[in-house]
Amino acid sequence: MVAKISALVGVLAVSIVAGVALGPVSVPFGVTADLLWAAITGGTVPADLAGQYRIVWDIRLPRVMLAAVVGAGLSAVGVAIQAVVRNALGDPYVLGISSGASVGATAVATFGALSGLGVYALSTGAFLTGLGATALVYVTARTSLGLTPLRLVLTGTALAYGFSAAAMLLVFQAPHGEAARSAMFWLLGSLGGANWQSLPVATVVTVAGIVYLMTRARQLNALAMGDETATTLGVPVNRFRTQLFVVTAGITSVLVAVSGAVGFVGLMLPHLTRMVVGADHRRVLPLAPLAGASFLVWVDVAARMLAAPEELPLGVITAAIGVPCFVFLMRRKSYVFGGR
Repeated sequence: MVAKISALVGVLAVSIVAGVALGPVSVPFGVTADLLWAAITGGTVPADLAGQYRIVWDIRLPRVMLAAVVGAGLSAVGVAIQAVVRNALGDPYVLGISSGASVGATAVATFGALSGLGVYALSTGAFLTGLGATALVYVTARTSLGLTPLRLVLTGTALAYGFSAAAMLLVFQAPHGEAARSAMFWLLGSLGGANWQSLPVATVVTVAGIVYLMTRARQLNALAMGDETATTLGVPVNRFRTQLFVVTAGITSVLVAVSGAVGFVGLMLPHLTRMVVGADHRRVLPLAPLAGASFLVWVDVAARMLAAPEELPLGVITAAIGVPCFVFLMRRKSYVFGGR
């Protein structure tokens, strides 16, 4: 297990350096490593490399780091939600949070809502409506018996359609074509607005959430086996499911606010990780975030380079990779939800 974690950490480190070096204007790998080291250690940068330093440090590194954070967070949340709802199709957006966040982001992009917040208007609008969607799903799905997997999935799915319809209506009513295009681009996922200011909150929330989930790995194992089994093993099912709902919804809202709706990461990476290490959440949770972080870094590289100087939405690329991978998983007779 330690060897697998070490290998994935190494892959992530290489991916980050490569993600910073590659782009429409490429920076040699050696130069990229030297500039990153100089920035971290406070070293001097030669005058002839000042332009490349700005590209590396001010533009690409925060974007690549945010891609890693978003990929890690979505993968960890996907692992948890698949256990909470006991559904192989569970992902960070099955609870309707992403669709709810898209309403706020679309309102900002198309009609200038919250314009007084400047560059923070889009992320703030997405975050607020994401939290509103979370509250609505919780109130609607909760009964006197607590939160049940089936009610969570049905409520989240139904409300997600409603939120998506509201976002599409806003796009359709947009007064300017460019505003509508910007909103649609965000709805498919984008890290084009990444900067150092957007990184700390997303990082802190994601790391705290992953640590919490890792400390609850045994309870997640019990919950994945069914409510009766979990209760027999001493897990307070209703309270624990509510806690997981709040944690996963909070992480998802923050990540959607900074990256838009990036699909398939939280659905695909947990399954791929289980193929390697089995169903035990004590093994899955340390590895899935690392794999998700590396994966989304390379997805972002592809988004920047495949149609340069234009960018592709992240969701287009994750879907192009995710659909064949998921079909492959479903066709494998040896693979079942939760392991091999």
